[in-house]
Amino acid sequence: MPFIVAIDYDGTLFEGGHPDKGAPRIDVIEKAKQFKKFSAEIILWTCRDSGALQEAITRCKEHGLTFDAINTNSFSQVQYMRKELAEGDVFATKKIFADLYVDDRSPGSIEFFLNIDVEKTCKNYESR
Repeated sequence: MPFIVAIDYDGTLFEGGHPDKGAPRIDVIEKAKQFKKFSAEIILWTCRDSGALQEAITRCKEHGLTFDAINTNSFSQVQYMRKELAEGDVFATKKIFADLYVDDRSPGSIEFFLNIDVEKTCKNYESR
C-alpha cells in the first residue's frame, strides 16, 4: 500500500476559508507534489462541494497539484477494502482512510507535514 495523505483545501492548500479565494500555500502544495513524486496517494479532503469544489480542484491543478481521490478513499484503499470484504472481514467502510490528515484546524499538522522526510516515509510504507 502506498502512503496516503488526506489534505484540506481552505486554510491548508490555500489561505483563508470558503468562500474566499485565498493565496496559494506554495510550501504545502510543493510538499504534496513531493509525496506524489514518491508514489503517495493524495486525497483532497474538503467540505467544499459543487462549483466551489470544482474551483478548488481547478486552482490546485493550476499549481500542478492533482489528486488521486476527492472526498473519497483512494483507489488502492478501495481495492484493499474489497479484498478484505471478500475474505469475510467487515472492515469495509465509507470513512476516508489516510496515513496522514493535514488540516489547518488540527494544531501543528501543517508544520508537521512540511517537515516530513518524504522519500524516507514513502519508502518505509512501500516495504510494509
